[in-house]
Parts: sequence; structure tokens; C-alpha cells
Amino acid sequence: MQNRMKRLLVILFVIQLTFLAQGQSQEGKFIYGQLYSAALENIGGEAPTRRVSVYLPPDYDTSTDTYPVIYYLHGITQSDSSLIAENKIDKMLNKAIAEGKIRPLIFVMCDQYTLYRGSFYTNSSLTGKWSDFTAKDLVGYVDEKYRTISDRESRGIAGHSMGGHGAIKLGMLFPEVFSSVYALSPYVLGLEKDYGTEGDAYRQAQSIKSRDTLINGFKFLNANAVVAVGRAFSPNPNKPPFYADLPYTYKGDSLVVDQKVVDLWNKNLPNEMVKDYVDHLKSLKAIKLDWGRDDFFTHIPPTSKTFSEKLKAFEIDHFAEEYNGSHLDKIYTDDGRFMNDLLPFFNTYLKFE
Repeated sequence: MQNRMKRLLVILFVIQLTFLAQGQSQEGKFIYGQLYSAALENIGGEAPTRRVSVYLPPDYDTSTDTYPVIYYLHGITQSDSSLIAENKIDKMLNKAIAEGKIRPLIFVMCDQYTLYRGSFYTNSSLTGKWSDFTAKDLVGYVDEKYRTISDRESRGIAGHSMGGHGAIKLGMLFPEVFSSVYALSPYVLGLEKDYGTEGDAYRQAQSIKSRDTLINGFKFLNANAVVAVGRAFSPNPNKPPFYADLPYTYKGDSLVVDQKVVDLWNKNLPNEMVKDYVDHLKSLKAIKLDWGRDDFFTHIPPTSKTFSEKLKAFEIDHFAEEYNGSHLDKIYTDDGRFMNDLLPFFNTYLKFE
């Protein structure tokens, strides 16, 4: 009788451990690493070693499955770690997988927070080759270290705000790497409204003389953004304090347009790049962008519409949607775009094992 009781207790203990292990396996997790890139060696003071956050789906450790990958690009002032700490990306991915909004996959974010709070995912002679780093070095690192399906059909790129700008740009530049693109509220696709001559960003940037003032909180965020764009698109190592040329300056109240700088910016603005990358865009499997009609960055609705209109003019298939919202609401919430639109989009268009 005593031996039978012991055997029963052992069986119950094993069952309990099994259920505990199953419960633990129902949640994915982020793994953190560091990636040095020669492409990011620069004269602008940016660190060439970057943090990488890789979400591994439930049961990754107990299976031999391979997975598609979404590369997700953060916005200006953000980083990979802030999206996890503040927006709970890990919990949203776990919930989306549990609810069947997307099948298990790998989700990658990398820190591209810079001295001026954003790289704009652009190759720069001042700050480093961020486009090459993201599409080549980061993808190579992830494919080597994790069980990915290392095929463009199984790679998507997405992002919010500056990350939406980056997702569109990298999709255009590297269609052999990524097959599907989703841009949430893409930032600075073109120069209009608050980031055109109507806004105060360039006047403010001209009057501010220190980095500390420029990046202190959000008071001068638009000025901060155009300086970050200038360091990416039109760097000038002989022009302190920000080492960048801007397309618009002021003499008193008179606007001065520097056409050479405008031309440099147009080479890097997605709305102006479309005509040069039509074949690349047509080779993508799927493209989607969306934006809130009440975005407090007033350039985002019209420049997003312009991007969609240009795609349509060149007969490039895509999805474009304006919704009732602003820049930050309805993104990382249970009823928001990340959970209910972006992840199902990739569930449809990425190739799973």
C-alpha cells in the first residue's frame, strides 16, 4: 500500500511538472545581444555596436521548427528597449500568437537611437551606413544565430513613425532581402506642412546652438527631427554645431531655399524615390501603409496620401488606409493597428514553414 502511494505521488509530481512546462512554453521571450558593424564606423560620434532584441516564439526551445522574421523599426526618440518596456511588444506578440492573429515567428528590433535620437535608417557619410547595417548585417546576424527561414519570402519589414519611413525606404532599396512592407504613420515621406516651409522646424533649428537644448524633451522635436534628417541626408562635417546642411534657412523673416540641399534630400525622401524604384516596388509581394487623420505631425496624412497616389500612378499594388486616430493612439493597444492589422498582414503575406 505504501509503495503504491509513493508511485502515485511520483506520477502526480511528473504530471504537475508537465503542465508547468506546457504553461511556460505558451509564452515567447526576447533574447538580447550586441552586434558590431563595420558599416556603422563613422565620424559623427555614433556607436558602431548596437543592441539587438530578438523575440523567439513559444516552443522555440523545444522544437526544431524554422520561422519567418519581421524586422521592426522604432520611431525617433525611441529604441528597441523602450518599445518593450513602454509598449509591451513581447506581451502583444504572445497574445497575437495565442489568439491566432499570427502564427509563431521571430520578431527583431535593433537600437537605432542616435545622438540626435534617430538614424532615419539611411546611409550617411557622417553617422554611418544604417540602411546597409539593417538590411545586410542585422539580417545576416539573425539568420546565422537563430532558426530563421532565410528567404526573402519569409522576411517582412515594418515600423512606426520614423520606423515607417525606414520600412518603406528599405523595402524599396532591398527587395531581394524583404518581400513585404508595412508602415504605420510613416514619418517624413516628403516635405509638407510642419516639415515644409509652413512649419517652424527650420527656423528653430537655425536659432538653437546646442545639442542639449535640441534633444531636451519634446519642445523642439520637429527641429530635432530636421537636424537628424540633415545629418543623414546632407551631412556637412565643416558646419558646427550640428554638422548638417538644411534645405531651408532664414535671413530675418525671408526664407532662403538651398536647392542643392533640397536635391540631396529628395534623393532620400520616399515620395521622391518612388520614380527611381518602380521595378523594386513592383517586385515586393505586399505593401501597406496607414495613418491617423488627426496626426499631430501634420505632414503625415498628406505625405502618406501622396505616396499612395504615386504608387497607384505607377500601377504598384498596395494597401493604404486612413483611420480615425492620431500618431500614438490606436497603435500598441489591444484594439490597435499593431495587433489587429500589422500582424495579420504578415500572417497572410509571409511564407511560413
